[in-house]
Amino acid sequence: MTETAQRGRRSRRELPPPLPPETRTVGQLVAEAVRFYGSRFWPSLALGIPPAILTVAVAPLNRIEALLLVVTAGALLVTASYVAACALVAGRRPGSLPLAFATGVLVFAPAPVLATAFVLPAIAWLALLGFAVPAVLLEERGFRFAFRRGIELARADYVHALGSLATLVIVVFLCQGVLFFVLRGAGEAAIAVAGFLASLVISPLLFLGSALLYYDQAARVRSSKCDGALPRGKPASPGPVRHPSSR
Repeated sequence: MTETAQRGRRSRRELPPPLPPETRTVGQLVAEAVRFYGSRFWPSLALGIPPAILTVAVAPLNRIEALLLVVTAGALLVTASYVAACALVAGRRPGSLPLAFATGVLVFAPAPVLATAFVLPAIAWLALLGFAVPAVLLEERGFRFAFRRGIELARADYVHALGSLATLVIVVFLCQGVLFFVLRGAGEAAIAVAGFLASLVISPLLFLGSALLYYDQAARVRSSKCDGALPRGKPASPGPVRHPSSR
């Protein structure tokens, strides 16, 4: 093998180091979500089971029935995946799972209603209040103070939070659509099966990226303070999540 070919192979293996959370861009966040998905594939894939079930359940319903299902059972399923993603990314024993789950259901339930006219209001809502869930789970905040902390995290860089969530939604939507049509065309699978598999494989990126976004916002809150100190008793950010091959 020539020296040029060896240098080419080395450059492909050696990925650039991830940016720290306080300066991480939207593109870097998506890349880190993909890296984490690859490094913890099976636990991450399990995050797609609840939304995949919801996709199959919603498919035969009309618009009103689908909205009612998503607001009720959908809130439970999607929250379960998000809470599990936060715990998985943290890599440690989380705080109160029931309280985090209840917080997530309250946050997510209005989102489908807001998305009926246009999806952006729903994303804006989640970008503002969604951080209350990791505030309960990872910082062990009470129910009332979790929403205060969630708003504080969102306001640290709301443009980054909103842009990141919007990008994740677009990426997941497009990738699911492509995979759905590929599965239908290649194997002549039923619509329900193709929809289930597409959601199962792609939707974990949305939850992993949202969980990583918490660390971006928490780092921005700390960097905005003069002393840069965390509140007493609160866990520090684990820093960028790296794929094992990049270490």
